Amino acid sequence: MHVGIVGHGIFLPKDSLSAADLAAATGVPEDVIALKFGVKSKPVAGPEETTAFMGLAATRLALDNAGLKGSDIDLVIWCGAQHKDYPCWLAGLYVANQIGAKDAWSFDMEAMCGSMMAALDVAKALMFSHEELKTVLLVSGYRNNDFIDLTVPATRFMLDIGSGGSALVLKKNAGKNAVLSSSFRGDGSLSEMCVVPVHGTKVWPPRPEDAAKAHFVVPDEEAFKKKLTDVTMPNFYAVIRDAMRKSGFAEGAIDYLAILHFKRSSHVAVLAELGLREDQSTYLDDYGHIGQNDQVLSLELGLKAGKVKDGSRIVFVGAGLGFVWAATVIQWGPYKE
Repeated sequence: MHVGIVGHGIFLPKDSLSAADLAAATGVPEDVIALKFGVKSKPVAGPEETTAFMGLAATRLALDNAGLKGSDIDLVIWCGAQHKDYPCWLAGLYVANQIGAKDAWSFDMEAMCGSMMAALDVAKALMFSHEELKTVLLVSGYRNNDFIDLTVPATRFMLDIGSGGSALVLKKNAGKNAVLSSSFRGDGSLSEMCVVPVHGTKVWPPRPEDAAKAHFVVPDEEAFKKKLTDVTMPNFYAVIRDAMRKSGFAEGAIDYLAILHFKRSSHVAVLAELGLREDQSTYLDDYGHIGQNDQVLSLELGLKAGKVKDGSRIVFVGAGLGFVWAATVIQWGPYKE
């Protein structure tokens, strides 16, 4: 038995911010933003492009790509942002209703920007253990750029965050694009080092002045940077290598790395560490970081550019604030035992 990807979709908002726009907002030179931060442009959602709207738009594209109808879906897993249309609200059930998945059940989950890989692993396990689950939809929407104040220097490392939606359709015994093994690591010591300090239950009910504080802050910037320096890259390498090992492959067998957007030097360092060429990945400098959608975006760009072909061994990899590192291996093309 195996689970394969039979459909994929990406939705990007119509509006965007350029490196020049970001330079004007931050005071950071445009060439530094474009080259060092690696953001030539990033999509930014408008008022009508809510989190669920973007996930739904991506879902419709993924269903079209799969040649399926909403009624074919048995389970909808929302793996998008916690920042949704309403608080305490299940976005997955909204999507299920909108596409006519009348017999599907749903739940929402999140591992921040590691959510797509976590959802792939959860979905695969559920499909193996529940005979009735034949076709599963993973859907994500993301606009955490709403929580970025570009005038705050301590969180400028997040200026690449934009908006978007993605979706994957999974099918049991699909005969292609098999989802193999995953690996995860977490470090809860980072859990309160970068937070939005208001609108949670620690500060409730909201106060009038909280509107001006509804953005990420780093209470101790020096400690946060040191901790990230110590743990980020080793954990990226660890989950990639572990997922490949569990999938029965040597580390050097990676054909394409679908990695989240981060600064260019980190992207280059990961490729060098893994012995990969630049054409074995896609640097998302025309898109920035759109959360748990980066890996699906990279897959679509890789397919379009001919970097991903039948037989390609793909690694989805990302990291979620808080912090969790996640990687999933996918064998693209016809399924082979």
